[in-house]
Amino acid sequence: MKRYAVCGVSNRAIGMFIQPMLNTFTASSELVGLLDYDSKRFRLTKEKLPQIEHVREYKESEFELMVQETKPDVIIVTGRDDTHVDYIIKALEHDLDVITEKPMATTAADCKRIMDAEEKSKGEVTVTFNYRYSPFHTKIKEMILEGRVGRVTSVDLNWYIDTYHGSSYFQRWNRKREFSGGLSIHKSSHHFDLINWWLDQTPKEAFAFGALNYYGQDSVHNPKKEDGRVCATCNLQLQCPYYARWNSRSNSMKVKDDHIQSDKSRKDQYTNYRPDQCIFDSEIEIEDTYTATVRYDQGALLSYSINFSLPYEGYRLAINGTEGRIETKEIHAPSRVPFPFEEQSIDYFPLFGSKETIHVVQREGGHGGGDPVIQEDLFMGPDPTRSYEILSGSRDGSYAVATGEAIWRSVKEKKSVHIDELLKQTSTHV
Repeated sequence: MKRYAVCGVSNRAIGMFIQPMLNTFTASSELVGLLDYDSKRFRLTKEKLPQIEHVREYKESEFELMVQETKPDVIIVTGRDDTHVDYIIKALEHDLDVITEKPMATTAADCKRIMDAEEKSKGEVTVTFNYRYSPFHTKIKEMILEGRVGRVTSVDLNWYIDTYHGSSYFQRWNRKREFSGGLSIHKSSHHFDLINWWLDQTPKEAFAFGALNYYGQDSVHNPKKEDGRVCATCNLQLQCPYYARWNSRSNSMKVKDDHIQSDKSRKDQYTNYRPDQCIFDSEIEIEDTYTATVRYDQGALLSYSINFSLPYEGYRLAINGTEGRIETKEIHAPSRVPFPFEEQSIDYFPLFGSKETIHVVQREGGHGGGDPVIQEDLFMGPDPTRSYEILSGSRDGSYAVATGEAIWRSVKEKKSVHIDELLKQTSTHV
């Protein structure tokens, strides 16, 4: 039986970790502590999960007291992205294991601090890159390991975020780089880790272009340049195409949220937090559009793009190698797609031969069926029948973040950025 304490009582903490511990992994897991800056989060969580009424609560400054009183074996880090580094390092200083949500940190320099702390600790860091666990993604990994494409030479990955999901980042804290690292880190680190894992290569250099095209005060969709609006009380709701697309005048429209856990029903229930801030505020300066090229240490090249305001959500992927090519296309959030689409499959094209279409056995659960499987690995230990490693460590987390940082720095500095140089920097974090 392992004892777990959670730092950052977010929706992600509840759905991904606390509820599974209570419902599925009770034989191996015990929740012993909750830490957060906002006491309202404790109350709301315990209202939703009365079986944890007895679990001790701690302020964000009481990490040492929490460890002393609850004696956890593992710290789960699920707060705002910029808070991850402090809790991870504190846990490692106590020789505790850490499970952290992605991104591991918001800067490459803080990732280096984490890796340095882990070297001195008996504890280990696990980063929950659950995209690895999608049945389609594990099948692609297996095909590469089997040599179906030979040596991978290039990857094309185009990621699409729809107007519902994409705008949500600009309504919340994610819209500030100081909190999230920008979306090339908060969101794209998922994608960079996936590529790094598939290729088993290390990213070395990135060059990128990026822009703020859809959100912020200069958006073509902004009905009026005015800061401080919130969706709940805005008198321009129906003039905002993002609001009008997903809401009705009578509030009778119910949008199924297939991908993200939304706080939109709790607008005033957390302290100093609103998930419905105006997407056209002037403080927004992070990019919503990227195209990038990444060079890897064994010669592979990645062509990557992401757009946070599109009519539908999903991705297109192609992996090219000396022996063949893999292609697939996925549509996320099917309930929000206003047109028919084909079920996902994987197409394999040998360099000299006939096309093969592979239909993958799918699973229920979040992130394409990945969440239930990664939860088994986290709470029961890695699957002993699996022939390859899939859980991510601090090095994986670091290169995913550093690639994302290299991309936004390349946008700002208009030059290519060497990723290892970012991981050698000293953090100014106090």
